[in-house]
Amino acid sequence: MAQTIDDIIADFDFLDDWEDRYRYVIDLGRDLKPYPESARDALHRVKGCVSQVWLKSTLSDDADPVIDYVGDSDAHIVRGLVAIMMVLYSGKKASEILAVNPEAVLKKLGLDEHLTPQRSNGLRAMIGRIRSEAQAVLATAEATQH
Repeated sequence: MAQTIDDIIADFDFLDDWEDRYRYVIDLGRDLKPYPESARDALHRVKGCVSQVWLKSTLSDDADPVIDYVGDSDAHIVRGLVAIMMVLYSGKKASEILAVNPEAVLKKLGLDEHLTPQRSNGLRAMIGRIRSEAQAVLATAEATQH
């Protein structure tokens, strides 16, 4: 069964110290789907991340398309953060992606206070990229319907 963001939040609550939580985040990164080598390029690289981070999306053909993501990073902890973003956003309709409150999720996980400023900025860059893609997809779908 696929993990949900609520599962991850519950696991975080269960783990007492941040060393264990960091190990858990790294473990999540080990479970990422394989990322295609052909998409390790400038087009798929997330700008604003200190580590190398890549995101690739595929869309369904609906007016409010389902967006599936694969992602990767060259840093273990960041791969784990990518994995959390995949659980949070991948496989959802564009409108659902925009309805997610990422700040609330990061706060529940405590990530907002336990990541370095560079990692926090990179995480926000990932979220920004995913959200702006969802907005663009919806705007395009809306324009083609009128």
